[in-house]
Amino acid sequence: MINDPFADLSDPSQPSHLRMGDGALLLRGYALPVEDELLGAITEIAAQSPFRNMVTPGGYAMSVAMTNCGAAGWVTDRSGYRYDPVDPETRRPWPAMPDSFSRLATEAAAEAGYPGFRPDACLINRYTPGTRLSLHQDKDERDFAKPIVSVSLGLPATFQFGGSKRSDPVVTYPLRHGDVAVWGGPSRLFFHGIPALKDGEHPKTGRMRLNLTFRGAL
Repeated sequence: MINDPFADLSDPSQPSHLRMGDGALLLRGYALPVEDELLGAITEIAAQSPFRNMVTPGGYAMSVAMTNCGAAGWVTDRSGYRYDPVDPETRRPWPAMPDSFSRLATEAAAEAGYPGFRPDACLINRYTPGTRLSLHQDKDERDFAKPIVSVSLGLPATFQFGGSKRSDPVVTYPLRHGDVAVWGGPSRLFFHGIPALKDGEHPKTGRMRLNLTFRGAL
């Protein structure tokens, strides 16, 4: 088990592809060639649909700020979790998914063994020091045959990857700027999360981490 999310991953002996489980792969640094393109697109998306701290059905404000792009966006409020083609704050459709986003997600999925994946939704999470995302399943999508593609940008984080039950053992993996995690097939509904983000400063994002989660939602 890897416990130190700040371990030096620049060592060439580190594998570029790390198997996290059956159907789950971590692609080290896979998004680095397009990092600036991705970050620029996030800025443009947030200008149209700003980041916000959504409220869970139980009435709790999520610590991680979120926005979306694509044909539908993931939202939560007192009425439940769902995908909606309209941003409930702006009352307009979510921003279109940039070509750089969809291309990266499709190529990463194919690299992990899921050819033909075409995401129609991208949830963008913004973490600041101390924020976290508790263990959860991605289960609001219609077709679980499609994988999840998750892109890490900015501050390093620890990725918790468990099993099909919340009580299953959790293995942790350090995530660095540019890493892409892909899971599907037997691991598609595995619980996963991000514990409290450690403080730091990243040259590209400052004191924050940005995460792109691509899904086939519709």
